Amino acid sequence: MSDTIRVLALMETSTLSGPAKNLIEFATRAAQPRAGLPRVEVSIVTFPRGDGQSNAFLAAVKKAGLVGLAIPERHRLDTQTLRSLRTLVAEFRPDIIQSHNVKSNLFVRLMGLHRHYPWIAFNHGYTATDLKDRLYNQFDRWSLRAAFANVAVCRPFAQKLETYGVAPQRIRIQHNSVRPFVPPSQEEFELLRSELGIGERRVILAVGRLSYEKGHADLLQALALLARRGAPKNWCLVLVGDGPERESLTRLSSELSLAESVIFAGYRSDVRAFYSLADLLALPSHTEGSPNVVLEAMAAGVPVVAMAVGGVPEILIHEQNGLLVPPGDLQGLADAIERLLHDEDLRTRLSAAGRECAATLYLPETYCRTMIALYQQVLHDYRKGRATSSS
Repeated sequence: MSDTIRVLALMETSTLSGPAKNLIEFATRAAQPRAGLPRVEVSIVTFPRGDGQSNAFLAAVKKAGLVGLAIPERHRLDTQTLRSLRTLVAEFRPDIIQSHNVKSNLFVRLMGLHRHYPWIAFNHGYTATDLKDRLYNQFDRWSLRAAFANVAVCRPFAQKLETYGVAPQRIRIQHNSVRPFVPPSQEEFELLRSELGIGERRVILAVGRLSYEKGHADLLQALALLARRGAPKNWCLVLVGDGPERESLTRLSSELSLAESVIFAGYRSDVRAFYSLADLLALPSHTEGSPNVVLEAMAAGVPVVAMAVGGVPEILIHEQNGLLVPPGDLQGLADAIERLLHDEDLRTRLSAAGRECAATLYLPETYCRTMIALYQQVLHDYRKGRATSSS
């Protein structure tokens, strides 16, 4: 086997989402030489639509010194995009093709690339904000059954893949990783506190796309329950992120008499200063895989309260390194937030345990070595299978 494994990774995104950050982190690390392991050269392909000038993902790929390739897409399922991708794959002749989103998975399956290259498909979970998303998700079930290997970011996603007809032996579970937290400068910290107008209030932080499945409306409802208890409102909610639900969430915060306590901070490429401001992180999501925001908060020593959905209970252990709330339990969410706001000993204990967990179980180097081992296994099994079928 060659000392270098060449991977062509397909990911359709224009923002630095959690999966995008993880791919860049891994690709940068995997290119470094390691004793006893091959180097991995990851070239990243994305499909910008429109002028492509605001593609933060592609900009970050190139800033990291990686090969980033853009195949323009004029509209959904642009046939010219498929032809360009076929030409690019033929020129690169990668050892492995890797895909990270519904559309990328569909492209690989439609073009039959899985018949000529070992294909690893990642499942980061699904959004279903409209009929188009739900239709794409149905296509994905068909696509993933043809992948040589599927990587699910948590056990519930792996179990779901089996219900789609993916063979269990083709499924691997691989949680995300997180870098050690590097605090922002004191100047950055103070500037952000001044910008947001927090004053002396405690900060409840929520980070993520403002879309329905992230459950921000539930968080606002839980905070309204908390506010009605009559205790002094010495807290504020800082929502970091943007998305289709922003207008409705702004309206809901006013309807619940929370407008003065909710700060919409918008999308931020660097959220370190927000973690430094936060007294706790709230994750009210309806569905999650291996949420980067939870790992980032733990690494930063921010105690977490989260709905027990998806892979979250595989990361957080209730009362040990975080607080878990049953899905949909708004009263329980309000109670957990109130506990963290007022119990300094609890915050300190969960903060220390979370930081220790992130630093021992979710290191990027561990993730990198695990993925390289998967590449080696996939290549071995794929070549063995082809040799057997040709004999």
